[in-house]
Amino acid sequence: MEINEKNLIAHELIGLKACVEESKDPTLNGLIGFIVNETKNMLRMEVNGKIKSIPKSIVTLRFWLPNGSNCVIKGERIVGRPEDRVKKLRWRF
Repeated sequence: MEINEKNLIAHELIGLKACVEESKDPTLNGLIGFIVNETKNMLRMEVNGKIKSIPKSIVTLRFWLPNGSNCVIKGERIVGRPEDRVKKLRWRF
């Protein structure tokens, strides 16, 4: 299945380019980099050669997809282990 705006939360986020559009922590606003790791509550993003920890629940992220498009996702929608997100979304299709 091709990754797109509708099924992004069911896909692997590691390797995608992302930008923190909004955050409750002002020091995170505007960070742009690549997702290098993901846990239940955090994204690890490489920004200018350094790894930054981004709490999912307090941010809104823009992701650039392999097909050239981009989309904005509220971080609270991706809270949880990646394998559990797939199970939840599977029933919505």
